[in-house]
Amino acid sequence: MADPRGFLRYPRQGPRRRPPELRLRDFSELYEPFPGSKLRQQASRCMDCGIPFCHEGCPLGNLIPEWNDLVRTGRMEAAAARLGATNNFPELTGRLCPAPCEGSCVLGISSEPVLIKQVELEIAEQAAARGALPPARPRAASGRSVAVVGSGPAGLAAAQQLTRAGHAVVVFERAEAPGGLLRYGIPEFKLEKWVLDRRLAQMVAEGTRFRTGVSVGLAPGAPQDAPAGAAAPSARQVAAAELLESFDVVLAAGGATVPRDLLVPGRELAGVHFAMEYLKPANLACESGGSESAVSAAGKDLVIVGGGDTGADCLGTAHRQGARSVRQLEIMPAPPLERAADNPWPTWPLVLRSSPAHEEGGERLFAVETTELMGDSSGRVRALALRRLDEPAAPPLELPADLVLLALGFAGVERSGIVGELGLGLTARGTVAVDSSFATSTPGVFACGDMARGQSLVVWAIAEGRAAAAAIDRHLLGRDLLPAPVAPGQMALS
Repeated sequence: MADPRGFLRYPRQGPRRRPPELRLRDFSELYEPFPGSKLRQQASRCMDCGIPFCHEGCPLGNLIPEWNDLVRTGRMEAAAARLGATNNFPELTGRLCPAPCEGSCVLGISSEPVLIKQVELEIAEQAAARGALPPARPRAASGRSVAVVGSGPAGLAAAQQLTRAGHAVVVFERAEAPGGLLRYGIPEFKLEKWVLDRRLAQMVAEGTRFRTGVSVGLAPGAPQDAPAGAAAPSARQVAAAELLESFDVVLAAGGATVPRDLLVPGRELAGVHFAMEYLKPANLACESGGSESAVSAAGKDLVIVGGGDTGADCLGTAHRQGARSVRQLEIMPAPPLERAADNPWPTWPLVLRSSPAHEEGGERLFAVETTELMGDSSGRVRALALRRLDEPAAPPLELPADLVLLALGFAGVERSGIVGELGLGLTARGTVAVDSSFATSTPGVFACGDMARGQSLVVWAIAEGRAAAAAIDRHLLGRDLLPAPVAPGQMALS
């Protein structure tokens, strides 16, 4: 059983971050190593509740109290096995997930919740250090084949599950290397790419094949509505119909990649970019050993329109590139510091959150709306005109800027490519419509992750990839071999 007094003995205490003045010199990991003694203490704060709401808060249904107690008692190999039973990539969720499980932790009713996310990360990393993540090769080949289009977390999770079930799986990715937003959208200081490459090497050893630089369903000369730089410069086009002929099933897991635009006067000015047009070159520069990014904030006055995680990723990147000034705009008012009365436990706490990038510098402006982008005589952006939503009578505010990044989220899937060629039905939100088995309107084609769900969390992408794999395995062989943590549209307590 759990330590009945652990939550009384030990306060919540996470890993220390490297000082801002040091971490701004590089793109390396933000956090210092977490001592094993503290890890056990934090795991012992878990009360093994009679009704563990953290299970419902986690889209993957992670067995959190079980592996917390295994960590508390020093049984790290058993903890890794229990964690791996529900989560293909805990080293990713342990770094990137906002931890909805912690938001629904019972201890959080009256105290600080259990440090679930960090315990998860430490289990995964210690297992990798012990060499305890060997390839899980299938016992026998099924004789069936699956093409997975897209190598983000949903596509990777589905591919790994299907490979382990014995199917021949090929993952098609139009970018230079696998990973999707994990590789090209998440900065190095949040996810060093060797972590991703380590897991990809395991998948290759298990039998999953990757074909990069391949754009599926995008006919030559057709318009592409993805953000610039999304595809590899020399991406080879393959007809989606060709995949349907060559594979038993096609799984569309290409994400919701159409960026939401800012439709105001001056949008056409030079120096205004979507966030991914900025983050991908920055990641490529890191990958190539520190070469200068094609779109850099060095020495510039930067304004980021959008207050979410993508905006914070732009913020941290701009600090490291040496921006002269950085401001991040949010159209909504500032959230409260603590839960409001209409936001009770165990729902996701709608409180003010600050990323490590915010403590590194810059300014956040809430309740402001951009009404115009103003340019200079050469057609380059020089300032933004803002309206204060909390003070309608206040005079407009003008912010100087020679670089503007739009981090307003995503508006659905690309209509060209596999969606257009195969005529996949869409929802009102611009995502691919699927039924309860993740099947689309086109026979033999399934969809999961952001492509079907819309822009969401990495943990939801992994959960949907696992569930879609279970549905495909059932479709191919009529068996219930793989676990299915979620159904399409299912919502956690967050």
